[in-house]
Amino acid sequence: MSDIHRSAAEGFTASAAKYVQGRPDYPAELDDWLRSDLALSPGKVVLDLGAGTGKFVPHLLRTGASVVAIEPVAAMLAQLIQLNPGVDAKQGSAEAIPLAAASVDAVVCAQSFHWFAHKEALAEIGRVLKPGGVLGLIWNVRDERIAWVAELRRIFDAHAGDAPRFHTQAWRGVFPAEGFDQIRERQVAHGHTGSPQHVILDRVLSTSFIAALCAAERQRIAEQVWELISTTSELAGKTEVTMPYVTATYSWRKVG
Repeated sequence: MSDIHRSAAEGFTASAAKYVQGRPDYPAELDDWLRSDLALSPGKVVLDLGAGTGKFVPHLLRTGASVVAIEPVAAMLAQLIQLNPGVDAKQGSAEAIPLAAASVDAVVCAQSFHWFAHKEALAEIGRVLKPGGVLGLIWNVRDERIAWVAELRRIFDAHAGDAPRFHTQAWRGVFPAEGFDQIRERQVAHGHTGSPQHVILDRVLSTSFIAALCAAERQRIAEQVWELISTTSELAGKTEVTMPYVTATYSWRKVG
């Protein structure tokens, strides 16, 4: 796992179970994106790259396509296999995908591309894609137009260090990319509803660079989060809350 950022290797190993609870699912509207922009259907093969615990796998399966899931962190892969029995799941990285050349019709990176947004990984993605195949990127992004969600970012940012993040937009630096034509970008409003423990606290504690901290520091962060919850009128005393997200998708077609 030497090519995996330390925050991902250590944090996701420590927080695999919290990741399952704290991370939102994806909106139903994505089924249309998968069938239209990514052209997934029965008979097609799709690679879920950096698949994590497999939260996006059910959406891929609903298209009727055959799904291959690749994940470098063993603890996350174990959760994926447990939660998605029968799915072809392998350990591997974006720089060394254990698949043959031109073997998949689409590559999907759900919450993962920012970890390997460089030319080497993009070249490897291009290698396994068939001509005309599609690369699809997707993120659930916290909607920081909401004041208390923006305040959560202060807690995140204090510990981010050099960990790659969607919010920096640094991942866009590899595009435009030779051999790929952009199709489109889409956004849809989304929400994660449940107890404050699961949708707010577990979301914070499942963040790679926070999960990699020592126990005392994680406890201090948890106390900050509970303080925010208890002093925010929309959250205080509630047994069920909704974390607002914007789900953003991007797609490119392999040309040539």
